Parts: sequence; structure tokens; C-alpha cells
Amino acid sequence: MNTKEKKVSRKIAPSQSAKMVETIYGCKWSLTVYQLLNDGVNRPGEMVRCVDGLTTKVLNQCLKRNVEFGILKKVSFNELPPRVEYQVTELGEQFLAILMQLDTLQKHIDALN
Repeated sequence: MNTKEKKVSRKIAPSQSAKMVETIYGCKWSLTVYQLLNDGVNRPGEMVRCVDGLTTKVLNQCLKRNVEFGILKKVSFNELPPRVEYQVTELGEQFLAILMQLDTLQKHIDALN
């Protein structure tokens, strides 16, 4: 009898995307920022005014981290006074879809309990 052994290499977690999910869920404001962007609120000052407890410093850290990951894009306008807006990138759209799937999974788990 001729048997062929098939070698399977060990599966390794995707380090970059796993780090993104961990970092975003670790920031308590990121999901709120995505909700604001979805509602058409894309300027930092307006975001701070819309959410109780959100400070400019924390928002800027959150936005910077999202820009570094490529989830959001910062658009600066050459105006006086300066104007900055944030937009979800194509990668960000994919990432937000994954976050929605995680939310759906959590609802399913909650229903089982």
C-alpha cells in the first residue's frame, strides 16, 4: 500500500490585523469615533462637542492611531482658520465590516447564555 504523508505547517495568527483589532477595542473611543463618522461628523471639534467625556487630547490620540493603521485618512484644508476632517479609507471599510461581524458574533453568544 502506497501512503503519502502530507506535511502541514503550523498556522500562525495574522499579527498586523490582530494588533489592529486589539488596539482599536482597547481604545474606548474608537468605536464611538466610527459611529460619529458614519453619522457625518468628521471634524474633531464637532466630535468633542457631540460626546460627553471625550477630550481633545484623547480624541487626537485615537485619531492618530487610526490614521497610522490606515483605517482613517486625515484631510487638511489650506484655509484660515485651519480645517481638518477625517474619512474612512478603503481598508477602514473592510476593517469596520469585520468589527460588525464581531458585534454580530457577540450578540449570538449573548443569546446562547
